[in-house]
Amino acid sequence: MSDDNAYIKWFRNSAPYINAHRGKTFVLMISGETVAHPNFPTIIHDIALLNSLGVNLVLIHGARPQIEARVQQRNLDSRFHGELRITDPGTLDCVCDAAGSLRAHIEALLSMGVANSPMHGAAIHVASGNFVTARPIGVVDGIDLEHTGQVRRIDAEAIHRQLAQDNMVLISPLGYSPTGEIFNLALEDIVVETAAAIKADKLIIFDELPGIMCDGQLLRECELRDARALVPSASNAASLQTIIRAGERGISRCHLIGYAEDGALLEELYTRDGAGTLVSSDHYEELVSANIDDVGGILEIIAPLEDEGVLVKRSRELLENEIHCFKVIRRDGVVIACAALYPYPDNGCGEIACVATHPDYRRSDRGERLLLALEKQARTLGLQSVFVLTTRTAHWFQEQGFTPASVDQLPPGKQQLYNFQRNSKVFNKVL
Repeated sequence: MSDDNAYIKWFRNSAPYINAHRGKTFVLMISGETVAHPNFPTIIHDIALLNSLGVNLVLIHGARPQIEARVQQRNLDSRFHGELRITDPGTLDCVCDAAGSLRAHIEALLSMGVANSPMHGAAIHVASGNFVTARPIGVVDGIDLEHTGQVRRIDAEAIHRQLAQDNMVLISPLGYSPTGEIFNLALEDIVVETAAAIKADKLIIFDELPGIMCDGQLLRECELRDARALVPSASNAASLQTIIRAGERGISRCHLIGYAEDGALLEELYTRDGAGTLVSSDHYEELVSANIDDVGGILEIIAPLEDEGVLVKRSRELLENEIHCFKVIRRDGVVIACAALYPYPDNGCGEIACVATHPDYRRSDRGERLLLALEKQARTLGLQSVFVLTTRTAHWFQEQGFTPASVDQLPPGKQQLYNFQRNSKVFNKVL
């Protein structure tokens, strides 16, 4: 029963992610190495589950190792200029052979529906086609790359039509010209151009490593600006550069996960900590620890809420003394949102308070971003839970995972300060 209960708890905890991802469009970059790995059939099962959960999926596969194997089998020379393969007519036959074989293999796996298997009842429809228009790269440094091309245009409208019909779209590393030529394209280029053209909500890249490794440790998340700095030392620099290119083209969430890890795709998307690395686009606003210069901006935001009785009044002197507890979001140097964490280390908990956003910037995720930052700080401090006292925003905190609690559950020091006339509701969240 303990295993059953753990499964039920996990399934319930995944509900917010299921709801958040339903109807969204994800692009999955599947390298030839991923397809060749023994774990790939399991990845297909997880992709089928995403489809069942209402996610629109565009799968883009590579074929580099399969192409190289065919080139060697036919005793052809593998010629490169830099990182680009020179695709002569003989090599193009190998490219088409590998791409066609892999596409058929992937479609076959997605078509499985044997009873007592994870694919039973999936009934997935896969759409492949000439979604990618290409042109030749041409002559570089005096070298004719022949049938090696680059993306000219992505038929985003056709892809969206297929997704609207609940079809999964599968794209191979080939492009076609208006003159009927076939070109060998770099997987990374198709992925970035497709994700940008269809305005994908997420890009997910399968990699040999479980994510971005920093000093031997898996980096769970980072912003785009930090990812750029990691490229020179990254073992998987190529995947990281693809993520950076996608981020610069407007893809706000990119995930890097390991193709050898069973269940990494589901764990990354449907659990809080994930399995790999999430790279999020830089916010043109900065979320930072507050300093004494932010006091005036915080007061300007919280004063109207204090007058309405939403927040407890704080004097400038008190705020200056407590400024080290605050985090703020600045936009062009101006404070537009704030929140504070007051630790109770002896009781293993902390209070989150004074969560406020300037009226002009509400109805966004700034409150959530501040809350996540303070929860992360609380974990760093070794706290096991956080609590809030609120009179007007109970539902919002419940949406963020807080549950009702009683005054008796507050730390003794906070209980002594509780204002029974104000009658604030107490909510708690285990970290």
